[in-house]
Amino acid sequence: MNMRTPSLLFSVAALLVACQKEPPSRWDEAAAKAPTPAASAAADIKPGSAFNGFFPPEGAEGTSRVFTAEKPGYAEAKLRKDGGDVASLSISDTAGDPQVVAKFANAADHLAGMPVVTVGKNQSALLVKNRFQVKVSSQSLDPEARKEWLKRFDLSGLANL
Repeated sequence: MNMRTPSLLFSVAALLVACQKEPPSRWDEAAAKAPTPAASAAADIKPGSAFNGFFPPEGAEGTSRVFTAEKPGYAEAKLRKDGGDVASLSISDTAGDPQVVAKFANAADHLAGMPVVTVGKNQSALLVKNRFQVKVSSQSLDPEARKEWLKRFDLSGLANL
């Protein structure tokens, strides 16, 4: 019986130590206090349907506009003429994505006071209100023609969204 008592006491002590709650580390406390801007910004992302009215109007330069994608924070339309695609037009909400906004920081070109950048050789993008990216992508349009299509978006309306 004397041999069992130390074993029993050791088992109880081990159980108590194992079940004891550890106090939060300084890293746990810091993580709990840290703001989550991406999460709050993501909650404020506009629905894709909110952008449809800001696209260039149907029939501009004999083209038709066919909406092809719509999801939270994004809307896209194909610009068609004579049965073929001329360009892809899109508006995206960059809330919570500072990398997208950062690419406009050193823009050499501007349209109505808003920065315009050329992405690769087939895309031109404009940033509205430091938040909404308006993009024209085309294999056949040069940068100036793409910029003309950027002008056809309702940029002031989008800025007030």
